[in-house]
Amino acid sequence: MTSFRSFRVVALVSKAVAAIVLVASGSAFAQSITMASTTSTEQSGLFGYLLPEFKKASGLDIKVVALGTGQALDMARRGDADVLFVHDQVAEEKFVADGWGVKRYPVMYNDFILIGPKNDPAGTKGKDIVQALQKLAATNGNFISRGDKSGTHAAELRYWKLAGAEATKGSGYKECGCGMGPALNIAASSGAYVLADRGTWLNFKNRADLAVLVEGDTKLFNQYGVMVVNPAKHPHVKVQDAQKFVDWVVSPAGQQAIAGYKIGGEQLFFPNATQ
Repeated sequence: MTSFRSFRVVALVSKAVAAIVLVASGSAFAQSITMASTTSTEQSGLFGYLLPEFKKASGLDIKVVALGTGQALDMARRGDADVLFVHDQVAEEKFVADGWGVKRYPVMYNDFILIGPKNDPAGTKGKDIVQALQKLAATNGNFISRGDKSGTHAAELRYWKLAGAEATKGSGYKECGCGMGPALNIAASSGAYVLADRGTWLNFKNRADLAVLVEGDTKLFNQYGVMVVNPAKHPHVKVQDAQKFVDWVVSPAGQQAIAGYKIGGEQLFFPNATQ
């Protein structure tokens, strides 16, 4: 009888422990969300600085999947992300209008810059991105395009169109189908031109003979937005936790954290959620 009672006690304790483990693991799972974002926010080092601040404020972990903006939007359409942090405003607004996102919030901005060899063989240096691309097309200058449907790639294609060179970019034009960091590495190793976001460039170490050649054009403005994926499309989306991140990143605390991220004393991103 004693051994039978002991067995029952052990069985009950085992069930209780299993239940506690199950609840604990479920709780841990609930304390993280997945964010689809751009390679620029990751490769600039921003998330390594920003997300620990968010965790301090909320207790939530964020798993970041860094892709080109187009791929990030596709990932969210499939229901594989809870929140988006990207930089192609036209595509973002369409994403929300089509019902995939709840609401788009502006978060921050920086700018695009044209990077190229210091000796600038195509003569692009200045403040006019359209004239620079016209010169690259005319001289068949070596140009590395990300070619990955990212926000940077979308901006680059807009500039080529404005330059009247949408179909005639020159024989030096090559697509890598890669992120911002790899595109910069290819440009550095081959002495080519490349359009980059300033944040990734400032955090880029393998510059070789590259330098900033075109900057300051108002057309190079680069806005970032954040959106929660619509649970009406994907009921499993962790809406409340995703909204906590959105609310924090557009709050004074989140905006101050963005402004505080600097490399060599230079600010990489400029908060503008309230503008």
